Amino acid sequence: MYMTIEETAEYLGMPVEQVRKYVLEGSIRSVHDGEQFFINQHQFSNYFTQLETLKRQIEDYLNEPLPPDRDIKDED
Repeated sequence: MYMTIEETAEYLGMPVEQVRKYVLEGSIRSVHDGEQFFINQHQFSNYFTQLETLKRQIEDYLNEPLPPDRDIKDED
C-alpha cells in the first residue's frame, strides 16, 4: 500500500516536514510521479518491530529490582 507524505507522517507520528526531509534525503524510499511522492508502507514493518523490542527492553530494565548493596556495614 502506498501513502503520501502526509499520510506517512500521520502513520509514523512524525511532523510532515521531517518526513519530507527524510524522503528528499533518501532515508525513506519513495516513488515520485511528477507531482507527489508515494511511500510504500511495508518498509516500516522492521522499524515498528525494532521500536516494540526497544520499548520492551526499557520496560524490563526499569522494572528490574535493585540488587542489595554489599557495602552496608552493620552498625550494631
